[in-house]
Amino acid sequence: MISHLAWLACWTSALLLVHVFVGYPVLVWLQARLRPQPVARHAILPTVSIVIAVHDGAGFIRAKLASLQALDYPAELIDIVIACDGCHDSTVTTARRSTDPRLTVLDFPNRRGKAACLNDAVALTRGEVLLFTDVRQKLSPTALTELVANLADPTVGAVGGELHMENLRTGFAQGVDFYWRYEKGIRHAESRSGSTIGVSGALYAMRRRLFQPIPPGTVLDDVLVPMRVAAQGKRVVFEPRAMAWDQPSQVPEDERRRKIRTLAGNYQLIQLAPWLLLPWRNPLWLRFVSHKLLRLCAPWLILTLTLSSGVLFTRHPMYAVAFCCLVAGALMVGLARLRPTLGRLLPLRIALAFFYLNLFAAQALLAFARNRRLHLW
Repeated sequence: MISHLAWLACWTSALLLVHVFVGYPVLVWLQARLRPQPVARHAILPTVSIVIAVHDGAGFIRAKLASLQALDYPAELIDIVIACDGCHDSTVTTARRSTDPRLTVLDFPNRRGKAACLNDAVALTRGEVLLFTDVRQKLSPTALTELVANLADPTVGAVGGELHMENLRTGFAQGVDFYWRYEKGIRHAESRSGSTIGVSGALYAMRRRLFQPIPPGTVLDDVLVPMRVAAQGKRVVFEPRAMAWDQPSQVPEDERRRKIRTLAGNYQLIQLAPWLLLPWRNPLWLRFVSHKLLRLCAPWLILTLTLSSGVLFTRHPMYAVAFCCLVAGALMVGLARLRPTLGRLLPLRIALAFFYLNLFAAQALLAFARNRRLHLW
């Protein structure tokens, strides 16, 4: 009886893990190659409202405004709204010193979370297109032009830009960058074959008429907003020529808080929008389950696979190989942690990043269960 349960657990966890990390990416890649859905891009110049929600961003706000002023887009077609969410530094003062007449600064003295600020900011805008961006990242001058070119296609409702990592000083940062490149590859294939599941909150644009107020407290607006666009029958695509640059965390401790909050936001997403779980209401159901939900299960699937293959170790060489590979992976993580210089080697930095991202995913479930005001960034 025990061996039968172990066999079932082993194969179920193994197949799901293969589907999540290999099978699904290959599936969407094949769809993109065999049945591509190209976007009818061409240059258009709609009016655009740029919306930024920020908390204590004094160290970035001046550079961000300079980045927006450098956009290769007619200035008279742009308005900018910055919503300051309970800032206790000089963000508001610095922003209001700007002489840009297109800029409106909203100062909310009490922190309410990003979603509430975005709702209030959008209510003051007038553009046909909404451009959402975060305060930390600098944008390429052509980012806005490249994004709106996709909206010339009437089937497209939202488009996300590409986030690049720079200043990769440590093995951990390089591993995170490798994972992010892998993630962008999946998004690109999803886009070319239909719609991508989420966008980067650092840079995305959408048709204003498709925007619906975001539930207060929402953490993952960059997933909920595009999923709502898809539910309205429009595509969500990925534009790699619209670029933003950010710097990754150099050590796991710096990444932990941000990543746990983001991953816990996936659990919150189901709570806020349970229709995402219904295939007849969510047109991207298979992609959402494969790309988002099963990723959250990965740490528990890995644990199940390790225990079950250990129980079956002597039953067949295949189980022994699986168990030894998992142990070898754990040893690589330990070596990368004990010898940071070795952590720069490709296999070790990938193993280390994979370990921490799954550790954070497991901790995210506990964070969501505790419900510690996830929406406050």
